[in-house]
Amino acid sequence: MANPSQFGFQDASSPIMEELVEFHDHALMVALAICSLVLYLLALMLMEKLSSNTVDAQEVELIWTILPAIVLILLALPSLQILYMMDELDEPDLTLKAIGHQWYWTYEYTDFKDLSFDSYMIPTTELLPGHFRLLEVDHRLVIPMESPIRIIVTADDVLHSWAVPTLGVKTDAIPGRLNQTSFITTRPGIFYGQCSEICGANHSYMPIVVESTPLTHFENWSSTLSS
Repeated sequence: MANPSQFGFQDASSPIMEELVEFHDHALMVALAICSLVLYLLALMLMEKLSSNTVDAQEVELIWTILPAIVLILLALPSLQILYMMDELDEPDLTLKAIGHQWYWTYEYTDFKDLSFDSYMIPTTELLPGHFRLLEVDHRLVIPMESPIRIIVTADDVLHSWAVPTLGVKTDAIPGRLNQTSFITTRPGIFYGQCSEICGANHSYMPIVVESTPLTHFENWSSTLSS
């Protein structure tokens, strides 16, 4: 959950999000080094008198041609690694289906015989103490922690987007098409997200709440709903 005036990312709750945060910090350090070097050279050129050595220097031209290529490689390699990790899908322990509607979500637990429900935002007038406005739902998506989860995302009417920032997940929900992604929660907790695709007048009123629980709690919850 983001805090007021928060400057950075939310605390990562999945291995993919941890990798994304590390890559973000890595890219910022590279950008900081480049900006520092450019500012130093600009200040040096403004304060120092130009000489013939700086007008025609093939060694310097060679360096500022090769150096950017090395920097791009240092950025491209970890970026490609994370992209492949996000697309990698091993044998999941649980498969879910999220269907976007105007303006609520439907969740189906495909590994269970009859376990599905709609998830609506709780109106402001019905919020309990400690609940978050525009983020709480009447039925949370409950998943077991430390288990590979596959979620299949689609839509029933218009474009939607199933996004939970702390899990590093954002998948478009397109009518007539199935998109899939996977994630693993590394700790128990309640993680909030929202539809990230403008889908109509009440676009900001279809939040996503994922509740990560130990496996025993998840089994008790699923057996209660299935019975």
